[in-house]
Amino acid sequence: MTTLFPAVISAVLLFLGAVCPPPPSAHALGGSAATVAVVYGSATTICTISAQPPVQQIQCWRNGLLLPPLLPNTSFDAVAGGRDTLCGVRSGGFSLLCWNTTFSPKRIYSNASAPLTSLTVGGTQICALKNVTSGNNVICWRQNNSPSPQIPNGNSQFRMISSGLRFSCGVTRIGNRVLCWGDDVISNSIQTELENSSMLNIQVGERFACGIDVTGFIICKGSNDSGQLNIPSETAQDYSAVALGASHGCAIRKANGTVVCWGGNGNGNRNGEISSKITDDISFESIVAGPDFSCGLTTSNFSIICWGPGWPNEYYATGILLPLQKTLPGPCVETVCECNVYPGSEIWCSGNGHICRHCDIPSSIPPTLQPTVVTSSPSRGLRRGLLAFAIVGSVGGVAGIATVIYCLWSGICLGKKKIHNSVQPTISAPTAAAPPSNGSPLSRSSTLRRQGSRLMRRQRSGTSSKHADTAEELLFSDLVLATNDFSLENKIGAGSFGVVYKGKLADGREVAIKRSETGAKAKAKLFQEKESAFDSELAFLSRLHHKHLVRLVGFCEERDERLLVYEYMKNGALYDHLHSKSNVEKSSSVVNSWKMRIKISLDAARGIEYLHNYAVPPIIHRDIKSSNILLDSNWTARVSDFGLSLMGPEHDSDYRPAKAAGTVGYIDPEYYGLNVLTAKSDVYGLGIVLLELVTGKRAIFKNGENGGEPMSVVDYAVPAIMAGEVAMILDPRVGPPEASEAEAMELVAYTAMHCVHLEGKDRPTINDIVANLERALALCDDSHGSISSGPISILSD
Repeated sequence: MTTLFPAVISAVLLFLGAVCPPPPSAHALGGSAATVAVVYGSATTICTISAQPPVQQIQCWRNGLLLPPLLPNTSFDAVAGGRDTLCGVRSGGFSLLCWNTTFSPKRIYSNASAPLTSLTVGGTQICALKNVTSGNNVICWRQNNSPSPQIPNGNSQFRMISSGLRFSCGVTRIGNRVLCWGDDVISNSIQTELENSSMLNIQVGERFACGIDVTGFIICKGSNDSGQLNIPSETAQDYSAVALGASHGCAIRKANGTVVCWGGNGNGNRNGEISSKITDDISFESIVAGPDFSCGLTTSNFSIICWGPGWPNEYYATGILLPLQKTLPGPCVETVCECNVYPGSEIWCSGNGHICRHCDIPSSIPPTLQPTVVTSSPSRGLRRGLLAFAIVGSVGGVAGIATVIYCLWSGICLGKKKIHNSVQPTISAPTAAAPPSNGSPLSRSSTLRRQGSRLMRRQRSGTSSKHADTAEELLFSDLVLATNDFSLENKIGAGSFGVVYKGKLADGREVAIKRSETGAKAKAKLFQEKESAFDSELAFLSRLHHKHLVRLVGFCEERDERLLVYEYMKNGALYDHLHSKSNVEKSSSVVNSWKMRIKISLDAARGIEYLHNYAVPPIIHRDIKSSNILLDSNWTARVSDFGLSLMGPEHDSDYRPAKAAGTVGYIDPEYYGLNVLTAKSDVYGLGIVLLELVTGKRAIFKNGENGGEPMSVVDYAVPAIMAGEVAMILDPRVGPPEASEAEAMELVAYTAMHCVHLEGKDRPTINDIVANLERALALCDDSHGSISSGPISILSD
């Protein structure tokens, strides 16, 4: 055994580095994905994210005064500060805002398909991590908000990052390697000194860096001119967090949450060093550092205490308790926690998600579990690693045995398969992710990458059949009578294969009847296409049942006649409300409300989501446009016209070659050019509809009061959205949005912009779109509970 022990050590260290997440709340000069931030330079400012209010606001303290909340109607996940700069990640991670010393906001990032997961601000750089599955996930900006070229090259994926006064560093997800960038001399030196260390965490000061390795101990490298490398000799201590100033460091002891500090010599400090004796009996959740002081979030009441020579004389010996409201101990999220949920999360987050605690490795091992065959005693961190390795190995062994037993019982191993359902579909629906086990409610920031399933709220479709039991076969004579012999007065529109008439059946039901042109009126090829459209709509709609899809009442096939009968949509097509001449000057229309427009977009997105994710097999509509979104008597939007629909691939990554079909202005450019059809083709069409709702413009319109050159709504709107000038393109018929409505419409606009990317792989999924629109509607609900333009009740699914 003793000869194998070095190999076991290597395996354990590699295992710990692969599975143990970095400790939270470890921050250098502003920090990384934190709820507390320090801004230094012209004026020392401490900012935090407040706990308990429905909106997680940024609250700040400066020069003895509490400042008004920044953007009080906007929720934030994380904040970070640096030299004269404060930045905040908006809830959901899709947007990053930064403020200067006068607190003038500037958006420097917005991307719904790649939300931010971590943030750090230093002296010269602002850096963040993006939620991407491949390629480099770090992005940095200079303080003038321009993208920084000094970031790691290649496809390095980082688990955490930190920015200091001169440079930045990060720890890679694979291998736990430290990579640094910025000031080439210092960053290269630090990276070289740490190249043989396996790190969970790295923090950056001015000319030095410290981090926690996989055994739980602190390692510091770089300049030591102020004693910043002189870590206290507490070899029996493990640490959970580190914060670095210009020339000092502080760390939280894992055992009791108290803080120890070191360094700071030779900088004119009154005691010659940074002292943390005032915090000896205080337990902290997290710590941050300014150049010559530190601040911590207390465990007892979530208050902020600061100490160090950077504070005035009266606070140096005793520290200062800042009069801020309770601060969140961590970001409110709704993803499933890898380990534990923070106690009282629902209270601190006001029901908007929960707070995840970091995964603690046990600080000690019972004597009965300690190895007895090793002649030299390993460190505590190593013993913990061996325990973790043994536990995971045991679990893996049990899982393997269970798998073999199930394999033999089910017959899968022998080429057989037991299916307990009496119906065996040939194509299965996409697997829905399990909801959070902790039961926490869904957050308003279900941002941009929600994993929870909405399966329980949506009815799945049954098997496909052209003459399904749910579709009633009607007589042609009855439909003639219902429409007054298909009179022009009853004509209300046209679909993919015929003219639509309003009618009333003998039992009093109001219906819309779509009649295909037949006989001499239709050429042979055209008739074949209309016959195909009839079969397609009947096959799909007879088995689809959802509140945001138009319901098929029945059908009629007699000789050459092909008719489909739908429930009547009293308020017609969205297109007419947005673009008909009667609505150009009509400001009182129900649709001329920002909240109603968001609700309509969410209704349509939920209908498409059902088609893509819950229909069996999944369905691609192929003709999403505003004229195919109909409004019923309650102004609920429903997707209609399935004449061009096709069964989609089982997975988003599967492509289906198909001849391009659809409507000019709404057709996916990738589909049109390559004849490659995916679910993202519907996403593009929905993106155009969203732009119509935002701007009031047609998909293709003439740019000018008296005509002009044709212009697409994409070319009109996207440049303004990218420039952060959404207000410039809002439909003037609706009127200026209120504060929360402005934020909501901004979210809708950015979602639309990503939907109309040229390549499908860059577009969000329909799940992401629904999540964003749900959040946008919630923002409007926060500002006012009802729509002022009519007595309408808006209910969520």
